[in-house]
Amino acid sequence: MYHVVLVDDEHIILDGLSRAVRWADMGCEVVGTAMNGAEGLKLIRELKPDILLTDIRMPNMDGLSMVAALRSEFPRLQIAVLTAFRDFNYAQTALNLGVCRYLLKPSKLDELYEAIRTMTARLDALPPPVADAEPEDDPAAAGSVAGNFIVRQALDYMQAHCAEHLSLGDVADHVYVSQWHLSKLINRHANQSFFDILGRMRMERAKALLADSSLRIHEIAEQVGYADVAHFSKSFKRLEGMTPGEYRDGLGKK
Repeated sequence: MYHVVLVDDEHIILDGLSRAVRWADMGCEVVGTAMNGAEGLKLIRELKPDILLTDIRMPNMDGLSMVAALRSEFPRLQIAVLTAFRDFNYAQTALNLGVCRYLLKPSKLDELYEAIRTMTARLDALPPPVADAEPEDDPAAAGSVAGNFIVRQALDYMQAHCAEHLSLGDVADHVYVSQWHLSKLINRHANQSFFDILGRMRMERAKALLADSSLRIHEIAEQVGYADVAHFSKSFKRLEGMTPGEYRDGLGKK
């Protein structure tokens, strides 16, 4: 029996899906339900189901990021979306990330059955999972697309918040994956570590601020996320080959 998790913020939808669909006839069993994305993610990580039927527009949750996270972390998971959100570009992005079906509410029962049969057929066709295999090595995965999507989201968030005391955990929470998984994705897709990218973002911001001669070096250090000016100066010299003061002097000679 394939295990199924249902996620929707409307209790009547969850109850209807659980009762109206003849899951056992299709070799499936509903093993859990959740009423928001955060609960759904927790449940999926605990139960590791084969199939997810979910709404994609729920409070306090970026549905596309959630789908990308799940497809990257669990590439064998088959996902169908059941939503009232009618937007072609949004639906196309969801399908590109590996969603099997994008169904609009109210959905007909035969559309649900077709989606479930398609997902079980895909699962039937998969080779047995290989222990410790990389997600993108799995033939079922849209892992590369999902991984790229997650990394772009992570880099955008880092760029917007790089001047803050930002941790890998902060960014991982934003894109709904574990720190370990995000670190792997960034290294794979950006060929740099999280800390190297964050340091470079901060240095680029620092270089722009150094053009303002009214700002002291320690003020710039604080504005780009360094509590310690000595650490900032050391990091700047490592990346730029000169101290912040020397860089500023060079600007004055141009």
